[in-house]
Amino acid sequence: MKSLLALIEQHKLGSATGIYSVCSAHPLVLEAAIKQAAQDNQLVLIEATSNQVNQFGGYTGMTPKDFAQHVFSLAQRLGFPAEHIVLGGDHLGPNCWQHLSVTEAMEYSAQMIHDYVCAGFKKIHLDCSMPCKDEQSPLSEAVMAERAAQLCLVAENAWKMVGGESPVYVIGTEVPTPGGALESLEDEGIEVTKPQEALATLDAHHQAFSDMGLGYVWPRVIGLVVQPGVEFDHHSVHHYNSDEAQSLGQLIESQPNLVFEAHSTDYQNPIAYHQLVADHFAILKVGPALTFALREALYGLDRAEKEWLGTHHASHLRDTIEQVMHEQPNYWRSHYSSKGHQQYLDCSYSLSDRIRYYWTHPEVKAAQQALFDNLTAKPLPVTLLSQYLPNQAKAISQHQIQNQPADIVMHKIMEVTEVYSQACYANTVARKETIK
Repeated sequence: MKSLLALIEQHKLGSATGIYSVCSAHPLVLEAAIKQAAQDNQLVLIEATSNQVNQFGGYTGMTPKDFAQHVFSLAQRLGFPAEHIVLGGDHLGPNCWQHLSVTEAMEYSAQMIHDYVCAGFKKIHLDCSMPCKDEQSPLSEAVMAERAAQLCLVAENAWKMVGGESPVYVIGTEVPTPGGALESLEDEGIEVTKPQEALATLDAHHQAFSDMGLGYVWPRVIGLVVQPGVEFDHHSVHHYNSDEAQSLGQLIESQPNLVFEAHSTDYQNPIAYHQLVADHFAILKVGPALTFALREALYGLDRAEKEWLGTHHASHLRDTIEQVMHEQPNYWRSHYSSKGHQQYLDCSYSLSDRIRYYWTHPEVKAAQQALFDNLTAKPLPVTLLSQYLPNQAKAISQHQIQNQPADIVMHKIMEVTEVYSQACYANTVARKETIK
């Protein structure tokens, strides 16, 4: 993928530039991300995870081909160039099939990788850190690397079959818990990856790739996933400390084609993103913070709608999603062990934002559509909107956005993407060169 390789090259030459990865399938989040990229005149990197999108549909009901068509159709509607879109696959490996034997899990993983590459995904995170049935955790570096190399071979064969630009790869598995920590950060603490551990991961993968006849691929391994010292639990955030990651940053300076990829960077202070990019965490993953902002906007509109139209004419979006979550708790029950009112607060406001799994439910979608129809037909007074979404009310007053529900929600989401944008693309020379 020439565009990503060019960005990495700029970073390695000393430019404090990076890219952020949008990890969401929600149409409004994706539209906001594309609009942010258009505003920046920059690439947009959109990623799907293995449990979200796979050959069986994942929790979104989309195969890799479906997801790719979803993104490219949206971009076409918005007039955004397809060549400025980079699709990525995250945690591609046995993640969804840990209950199966290694042989079965790797067969499913190989099919998934094949489908991702054939669908046009160009950034592939090879993650085989998960033990399968009857295996002990953690797996050795050698085993994880060998399995990653096997899947890389599948990806390379798929690419050679479909043609086009060659894929790039991300390796490494020392990541924060996807979607946020299950326990309090005060209880667990956060430990930055040690340089020797990162080096062991690199060495094991380099050897495994060579043994598999994939030495020629190594220059396209652009990212190493490590723990930079960022994390969030349900209601608190562990903020980045640049001093603690300096020795790790020095290690990557010796690797000619590599930068770090940082997961779970959601909810950090704005300055932290600039520091992360400067410290060579040049690929920043964001997901729950985007849907958290989406939820804030939709709940704000829901409250304002009730005041504006009265409860008898309102859509009752929040009531609907809370009822669905109560009736179908499978997406949040294992994450929220609290009881009573605390459980209600976790379900509604946790930073892990398990609500994001419910926006596609038919009843919830119908309620959201009713909300949007109501507020399109009878737009909210800016004075009322200001009570719940003051920044968006101000944007309407200043003629930056229309007084339309979708525009209001996307403006709220773009408050998050704007922070990442400023950190990744502050170097205007680099941002212009990246998209050539």
